[in-house]
Amino acid sequence: MMTFLFNLLVLAILVVALFVWVQLPWYAVLAIAVVFALWMAISRRGRQAASVTSVGISTLKQRMGSSSVVVIGIAGVVGVLVALLAMGEGYSQTLRNTGSDDTAIVLRGGSASEVSSVLTRDSILVIEQAPGIARDKQNKPIASGEIVVAANLPVKGGAADDEGSVQVRGVGDEAWALRPNAKIIAGRAFQPGMRELVVGQGAQRQFVGLEPGHEIKLGTQTWNVVGVFASGDAYDSEIWGDADVVADTYRRGSSRTSVFAKLTDAKAMDTFKAALAADPRLQVDVDTTLNYFSKQSEGMSKVMRIMGITVGSIMAIGAIFGALNTMFAAVAARAREIATLRAIGFRGVPVVVAVMLETMLLALLGGLIGGLLAWLIFNGWTASTLAAGSTGQLAFTFKVTPELLWEGLKWALAIGFVGGLFPALRAARLPVTTALREL
Repeated sequence: MMTFLFNLLVLAILVVALFVWVQLPWYAVLAIAVVFALWMAISRRGRQAASVTSVGISTLKQRMGSSSVVVIGIAGVVGVLVALLAMGEGYSQTLRNTGSDDTAIVLRGGSASEVSSVLTRDSILVIEQAPGIARDKQNKPIASGEIVVAANLPVKGGAADDEGSVQVRGVGDEAWALRPNAKIIAGRAFQPGMRELVVGQGAQRQFVGLEPGHEIKLGTQTWNVVGVFASGDAYDSEIWGDADVVADTYRRGSSRTSVFAKLTDAKAMDTFKAALAADPRLQVDVDTTLNYFSKQSEGMSKVMRIMGITVGSIMAIGAIFGALNTMFAAVAARAREIATLRAIGFRGVPVVVAVMLETMLLALLGGLIGGLLAWLIFNGWTASTLAAGSTGQLAFTFKVTPELLWEGLKWALAIGFVGGLFPALRAARLPVTTALREL
């Protein structure tokens, strides 16, 4: 009964410790490591723990096979976890980089995204004259009524009938002024009133026939691709054309899905929003483009993170059992050695710390290897998925950030802690007389 209660207490402490551990920032972990190192250098039990640890580490060469099981298992967990989280980070960062605090997007009231929004021509004219909008040298408001539609195009590397969805954006004359980071990198810009297109570099990588000089079919019309642009954000995955021509092709008349407006500055957002809310002719929602696109990333980013943690947790369970098996075997093989140390005056705490340190060092090595592999293989890797709130696929690159590598290392050390704790406790609680009799 006492053994059961002891194990239950250890399990409860372990759960609390792991919960606290995953919340710790790097500087808190560094502080803990410094305090622990001082304890090992100054206290008698700490020096005993250091001695026992050095003996255990010196025997790793004789246990290379079993030790490598721990390292490889944890490296696999960290590598997969970081890769999956890097996918979500890349997707989220692409959308977070889209827009700015001094650019507004106006949608029909109650619309969750551009796809579900419709604004009439009269509403657009009223919006463009609202206070707070910046004006160009000709005193024209820097605003663009835009329309987004979906088109199916052949996917590069797929079968002949393998098609994907791309978002086509019909833009106004001020679209380039609203997005100063969008630059033509090949060919030229489209001419207003013509069936001409410029394509984002992300869309060009995904779909066939999007090189300047080629023709593609949108709706029932044939269009000429005349240029390629790069913006470094979600717009890279789009195709742009003249708003009037796109609307005519898809029979949308004079309506638009959204209005983008350049504000005089970020502080003008409140004035602009209040003016539109007070106008009885309008029923619209207003937000900054930065906030709008950031919101579009939240749902998918959460899904990707949950998927990564779920897969990582399943793999972590396997790695923990591997570590438990390895360390129980190591403790059994060193039972007489540990008992001898206990007999000559070494207490249980140094023994527990030594076994734990040995396991944690193996886990740290596995975490470093897994993080390095994830960075070498996946950082900058291009992928695409159907973007929330849009009609097409969003191209993005995996981002293996220092924060994700740190999270992977924390997972590795947590696995090592769990995998080493119970073998360490067994080593410390093993009766000396029993251990000395074991062969």
